[in-house]
Order: sequence, then structure tokens, then C-alpha cells
Amino acid sequence: MQAALRLARHNASLRSATSVRCLATTANPSHVASSSASSSTSFSKASIIPLSNVEAQWEKMSAEDKSTVHEQLEEVMKKDWKQLSLDEKKAAYYVAFGPHGPRAPVSKPGDALKIFAGTAAAVGVAGIMYYLTRIFSPAPPRTINKEWQEASNERALEQKMNPITGIASEGYTGKGFVQK
Repeated sequence: MQAALRLARHNASLRSATSVRCLATTANPSHVASSSASSSTSFSKASIIPLSNVEAQWEKMSAEDKSTVHEQLEEVMKKDWKQLSLDEKKAAYYVAFGPHGPRAPVSKPGDALKIFAGTAAAVGVAGIMYYLTRIFSPAPPRTINKEWQEASNERALEQKMNPITGIASEGYTGKGFVQK
């Protein structure tokens, strides 16, 4: 409990010191120029991360190193882009748009086979269910056979069913009740 309290006090003192520094830099613009120049020189001395192969190293870097690379690239990108080296351009592009973080690919090697196998299994289960349903279902009703449908046509003619446009009309050429 005491450690948490000390940590909270330390964080509060850091926040107040940062706000005082921010106020001081806004009050004295010359201080801003000198602090940015000193930060870039101290920054270049402190950085040991080469920008030449950021793509290969990115996943292995700690969060601290990644933030250092971000800061390096911010300083580098302030220059004219025509003067940047190819490695610096590649690093800037990779950090901004590379396949890491939320843009990392979700699929892993072998996922396509798993998806295919799962889909094939689902189709197989559906086929088995369809086959079992057809085996255990009752026979079709007797009104579906062709003789019954022809008898329905004769009965409709006897009763003069739908005499205007239907089966009992003059010149009717349709099938009537016959479906097969």
C-alpha cells in the first residue's frame, strides 16, 4: 500500500515538473530552439538502433526501443525527403504502414488448411443430415402421382372450374394440375 502511495506521489511530481517545463518553453521561445537542438544531439548519442533493418528487428524490439525509433524517424522526416536515404524511407514507411500492431495479419501458416477442413466437415455433416432425413421421412402423399393430377384435371373440366382463363376456358393449352 505504501509503495503504491509513493508511486502515485512520484507520478504526480513528474506531471507537475512536465507542466512547468511546458509553461517555461511557451514563455521563452529561444529555450524551445535550444531544447530541441539539445534533445536531437542527446537523442542521436543515446540511440543505438540503426534504421537500416527496422522491418526485421521490429517484432523483437522492446516498447522503449520502438518509441526511440519513432522519435528518430520524427527527426529524420523533418528533413527534405529527397535527402533521406533509402533505408530511412523504408523505415519510416514500415513504422507508419507496416504489418504490425492492429495491421498485423491475423492468419497463421496452415490456417487455410484448417478452414478448408472445417468447411468440408460442415458440408459433410449437412449431407449426412439430409440423407438421414430422406431415409426416415414418410413416403410422398398419394396426390403427387401423375394419375391423381390427371384425374384432378378431368374433375375440373366436369365442374367448369375457372371458365374465363383457367382449365375450363376455350382454347386452354396449359397442363392444368399436372406438374410432372
